[in-house]
Amino acid sequence: MLFADIILPIAFDSFTYLVPPALEGRVMRGCRVVVPLGKNKIYTGVALSVHANQPQGVEIKQVMEVLDDHPVVNEKQFQFWQWIASYYICPLGDVMKCGLPGAMKPKDEQALKEATRKRRGIRSDIVCEDEVIYNTLNPAQQTAMQEIEDSFLTKNVTLLHGVTSSGKTEIYIHLIDRYLQQGKQVLYLLPEIALTAQITERLRRVFGDKMGVYHSKFTDVQRLEVYKRQASSLPYQLILGVRSSIFLPFQNLGLVIVDEEHEQSYKQQEPAPRYHARNAAIMLAHMFGAKTLLGTATPSFEVYHLARKERYGYVQLTQRYKDMQLPTIEVVDTRDAKRKRRMKGLFSHRLREVMTEALEKKEQIILFQNRRGFSNFIECKTCGWVPHCPHCDVTLTYHKKTSSLTCHYCGYTCRVPDKCPACEGDKFTDVGTGTEKVEELIPTLFPGATTIRMDLDTARTRTQYEQIIDDFAQHKADILIGTQMVTKGLDFDNVSVVGILDADTMLNLPDFRSYERAFQTLSQVAGRAGRKNHAGRVILQTRSADSDIIRQITDNDYWQMFYTQMQERQLFRYPPFHRLIYVYLRHKDNDLLEHLAIEMGDRLRKVFGDRILGPERPVVGRIQSLHIRKLMIKIEHSASIDKVRQALIAIQQQMLAQPIAKSLNVYYDVDPL
Repeated sequence: MLFADIILPIAFDSFTYLVPPALEGRVMRGCRVVVPLGKNKIYTGVALSVHANQPQGVEIKQVMEVLDDHPVVNEKQFQFWQWIASYYICPLGDVMKCGLPGAMKPKDEQALKEATRKRRGIRSDIVCEDEVIYNTLNPAQQTAMQEIEDSFLTKNVTLLHGVTSSGKTEIYIHLIDRYLQQGKQVLYLLPEIALTAQITERLRRVFGDKMGVYHSKFTDVQRLEVYKRQASSLPYQLILGVRSSIFLPFQNLGLVIVDEEHEQSYKQQEPAPRYHARNAAIMLAHMFGAKTLLGTATPSFEVYHLARKERYGYVQLTQRYKDMQLPTIEVVDTRDAKRKRRMKGLFSHRLREVMTEALEKKEQIILFQNRRGFSNFIECKTCGWVPHCPHCDVTLTYHKKTSSLTCHYCGYTCRVPDKCPACEGDKFTDVGTGTEKVEELIPTLFPGATTIRMDLDTARTRTQYEQIIDDFAQHKADILIGTQMVTKGLDFDNVSVVGILDADTMLNLPDFRSYERAFQTLSQVAGRAGRKNHAGRVILQTRSADSDIIRQITDNDYWQMFYTQMQERQLFRYPPFHRLIYVYLRHKDNDLLEHLAIEMGDRLRKVFGDRILGPERPVVGRIQSLHIRKLMIKIEHSASIDKVRQALIAIQQQMLAQPIAKSLNVYYDVDPL
């Protein structure tokens, strides 16, 4: 008898099934199969291995059907999946669920056939025009290009540290062309779907139908098309995509480009696997013997630290493309401006003045406010009642346009009450300012100016993203108002002014990375300003005008910011000097959770000693009706991640073996952001 270990898209490594005689020879490693689970569930899984070892003491069910004549998961993918599962401490099933398009994981064979039929008539966004010749590199870019190629002779990973608008994309294009001419495949990663709209057309004009585009905003069937093409004998040579692109079946990968490597969007937060696409892409490239280029104007500390230690190559590009000057950053002290009554809402007199000048010249403006919605919350004027989410420990954000209150953690939404449920008062005031309120203020401050807003409320789909970007690029709006979405490498030729309405929302976060993130985000959004032959202007509004971080941003002094923060991180054993692992515990019963969290902390300390901090209640201590506790582990880089993983899993199993811990959920976040 033959048996097969099958990976299913659930939180387990694999299950063993009997291979019936009729299917012997058809069940192969990497092929999809249909199998039963439990009393009446049916799943599509992937065969991990076929063997003759019969499990003892358990009921063995049979494989029901084989869906593929040939493997759809290749050996490099299995190797990569297993590395992801091991390093990020999660089951193989979670990796498989993330690594395959949804259309490849139907609950039964009929669903798969239905998904395949829907492919007909779908417009493909991956078929491109004929090739055209691309802009030559300027001297600074040529020098950087040569330094990258020289670096690749001795280093597998190189950091391209180029100021905003320095023309890094042109260097990428030339580098991609070199590798495609060698018959190699290239993976070009972007942090946000919003960026693909601009860059896709740019690359399409150069590489034609050699390029495929892959991201989560495509339908399951569209992603299935790209996946199947990559597994075929005629795969795309170039893949442009976001973090999920690393799971495609590459066959001859030669180069990985990670653009804007510092971006938090590369980190998968929910669900598992909680991988970092930049780090995982470096490992993927290593498995193929390929090279990795990391590009950014504001490197992450971890990457910059490795470059300074010469573990990574380092190439700097300090000159902006087409003689564009770096923007001048002017700091406005909003505390002083309020005292002098020179503020109107979030708009200082100086910002209004600069915006008026730009609008008179028919130039465009970007306003950055890192909070969506109309206001943070509403409050009863009579008794001070504030509406909270019934499922999460957060206030509900007020959205005026829909007259609704929304939880941005679980999605709970309700109407704004007519009367206060605490005192029956009917007067409410809104507290704080989001992008929706900024948009409402514009007509009163700048009559005639047209606006467009880009945040998660207006740009939930790929089509909405692309429409907003296209409309603003065509000057259908004078002012673009947005959250962090507007900071991510977008290029608009006519933007001369950027207004950072409230820098303090980023500076005052209770996180050891807050200054690093503030520098990156504010520097990136400032870099959206500027046109050929004259510098753009950035008005940075803050109540902390005299702080070191604000001075470092205005001076574009990355090195001083890095040096100062690194001293603190080394002292307190934070990355890049130590590796962090967060251990999360979740349960509906808060008191029981507290008891179990303390017990797990004690068990962990017996193994890891003073490397353990906590347990503590996170800033948001309850999400979707589950209470949360967090423990932090600080691990030396010299420690074996395999041994750490084994210890954590052993302790987790000990905890879950207790009857009182039956409903306890334990999971890990390795290298958290």
